[in-house]
Amino acid sequence: MAAPDRPTTAPPIPRRAEDVTGAWLQTVLGAGGHHAVIEDVAVTPIGTGQTGATFRVTPRYGSGTTTLPATFVLKLPTGDDSIRAGVTLGYLSEVTFYTEVADHTRAPIPRCYHSEITEDGAEFALLLDDLAPAVQGDQIAGCDAEAARLAVTALAGLHGPSWCDPAWLELPVAMPKPGDTAGAGGLGDVARMASDMVLERVGDRMSAEDRETMSAALDLVGPWLLAHTDRYAVMHGDYRLDNLMFDTDRVAVVDWQTVGIGLPARDLAYFTATSLDPEIRAACESDLVDAYHSALLAHGVTDYSRETCWQDYRFGMVQGPLITALGCAFASPTARGEELFLVMLGRSCRAIRELGTLDLIRAAS
Repeated sequence: MAAPDRPTTAPPIPRRAEDVTGAWLQTVLGAGGHHAVIEDVAVTPIGTGQTGATFRVTPRYGSGTTTLPATFVLKLPTGDDSIRAGVTLGYLSEVTFYTEVADHTRAPIPRCYHSEITEDGAEFALLLDDLAPAVQGDQIAGCDAEAARLAVTALAGLHGPSWCDPAWLELPVAMPKPGDTAGAGGLGDVARMASDMVLERVGDRMSAEDRETMSAALDLVGPWLLAHTDRYAVMHGDYRLDNLMFDTDRVAVVDWQTVGIGLPARDLAYFTATSLDPEIRAACESDLVDAYHSALLAHGVTDYSRETCWQDYRFGMVQGPLITALGCAFASPTARGEELFLVMLGRSCRAIRELGTLDLIRAAS
């Protein structure tokens, strides 16, 4: 059967589900070397859509055999203009990850079949493997030590291949890079502003200890970012359960809108501090650091002792209140969102106190 006529030039980026057609899918797949006749598509929404619109795309293939998947996941910008204005840098970061980083990482990630974005980042499309039947982690419920071990081992697959490679310092990212004094100072100012906004929004639902810890931690963001700049790698930036997909004894990492370059253990600390109940974290964090460190060595990292890894882990705990406060302060409020932010702030502030993170930062600066 001959393929039906399809446009040979690049079709416009879909703005909504109704714009996703068999013609569009066939054209973008063909541009990537994946040729098939696609007669029609079914498009259904999945996920929460908080910072983007995610859809499951089910093509109806024409006659003949194909090795292409039965379903894809398509990410488009959110339809909410008030949200879209604040997350275009995230869209740029995610497309950058799949176009410039993905082929160089050993982290388990979905395969990308197509990516495109406008220069201003306002319109984009990512066509990815559908990871079903894998299920998203539950940030509020947390996870057990076994799931956490899968997650931290996978994280080493991101950090290890990019470890201290100066080529990655050229990667265009929004967050300050090692040694960026102006960027660190600017983010420090934003962090203090976010701290005030969080206290105004949900401070009455935080304990006095957590309010004090969060404020103190975010006051130190500037010097924190400028310490230990001799150790860096590509970072996920928001490495937590909501951005992980679990399937039995496997995990895949998604949502790369906060990619950065910095102290790798910030990702590790952020995961354990925000994704584990404090009692579980305290009981298993030493073993998790061991697992992460061993996986780094397996990926070729040298001259990095387990003791240094542990100190970096303690030092990196500020990533928890930093990313959580930025989300709480600048995201559109929802009931679940506020509950999630409060849980993450409570867990990460307690970890900072128990691990003596603020004293480490003050000593380093």
